Amino acid sequence: MNRTLLGLAFALLAPAAYQTAAAQAVSGEPLDRIVAVVDEDVVLKSELDRQVTAVTAQYASNPQQLPPHDVLERQLLDRLILQKLQVARADSTGVKVSDAQLDQALTQVASQNKMDVTQLRGAIESQGISYTGFRDNVREQLLVQALRQRIAQSRVQVSDAEIDSLLKNGNLHPGQLHLGYIMINVPDGATPEQVDDARAKADDVKRQIDGGMDFAAAAIRYSNAENALQGGDLGWRSANELPPAMLDAADKLQEGQTSAPLRGPNGFHIIKLVGKRDGGSHVVTEYEASHILVKTSELVSNEQAKKKIEDIRRRVVGGEDFAVAAKNSSDDDATAALGGDLGWFAADAYGAKVGEVVKTLKRGEVSQPFETNVGWHIMKLADTRDTDKAGDMQRDEAKNMLFQRKAEDEYGSFLRQLRSEAFIDIRLPGGEAAKSGSGSAP
Repeated sequence: MNRTLLGLAFALLAPAAYQTAAAQAVSGEPLDRIVAVVDEDVVLKSELDRQVTAVTAQYASNPQQLPPHDVLERQLLDRLILQKLQVARADSTGVKVSDAQLDQALTQVASQNKMDVTQLRGAIESQGISYTGFRDNVREQLLVQALRQRIAQSRVQVSDAEIDSLLKNGNLHPGQLHLGYIMINVPDGATPEQVDDARAKADDVKRQIDGGMDFAAAAIRYSNAENALQGGDLGWRSANELPPAMLDAADKLQEGQTSAPLRGPNGFHIIKLVGKRDGGSHVVTEYEASHILVKTSELVSNEQAKKKIEDIRRRVVGGEDFAVAAKNSSDDDATAALGGDLGWFAADAYGAKVGEVVKTLKRGEVSQPFETNVGWHIMKLADTRDTDKAGDMQRDEAKNMLFQRKAEDEYGSFLRQLRSEAFIDIRLPGGEAAKSGSGSAP
């Protein structure tokens, strides 16, 4: 989410000349016009102009990296079309973004720009941009993210057998990779001629990169991927999140090298290995401790619970066996019969407050009473140990890898179907008209 929301805010950092252009674009022409019809919705020229102005401002210091104006317009129009389709599907299927979620996202945007929300609003409105429109834009981004999560949760399942097979075959790769990514799209149901054209374009892009063209500039100019206007930067990712063909290609690269075009289900892919780093071990401090809980309720006030736990602590410190006190007095049904035993656990396993307290204790020490959202506790530390959780993390990573791969494929299929079923009429002057499913998801 961070990268997406930061992208919404980059116009705040634009030079003054581009801020002026943004204000002029937002003020609108006397007669706005439609540049695309998307089912029952439309894309207005003013919407497209705002996108073009913002991207141009983002690359003000490197304008040579941007494609020609008409190509940039078409790229951004495709993005707007797909955005409207996803938002419409989210709305029609009951996906919601609460005001609290939206406020949290706006706070995050403001923080990333070293502002509070009031300052963010002032900065946006000082450029002549509607803050209400900006909020709506952020809400749409959150809706799309929620839709993506719903599609993944409803369509993707990972079985224990799949995880076991992956671990048994040794197909997990330690460490992380930082990659650049370019995709040359091949539409669904492409003819052999269309596939050949895409392959020739990918080969030409690779030749230009080998000839000295900056990879990020090539991504901005030629890539059909969603991150094209971020220079194709995928950031740091676990090696196991990557499709096998992409991972195999990355393994053969040295840092700074670019792969030959790779044929994938959606087109041709070119990757650049920006960096790699080892996963290493993952040592976690674990604690063996017991606790006693006195719950608060409608019948037991906070003050009464605190008084009771203080009395229990006095008895324990005075010599009463902690386990006996837990069996007789603890309201934690899961641990009372065990003498309050929590077993071995990481500091954050039972919440921040428990972790904060247990870290301060010495072996054999009984804590002062402390409060959580369920009531009042005391805790006794038995022992500590450092454990390498790499094996446990490996299984979690295997599950996450399988889920992410499946989710990416499923959402890609969903987007292609969504666009193929939609009525799309592009009316951008100089652009090729595309109607009713003739386009393909970028």
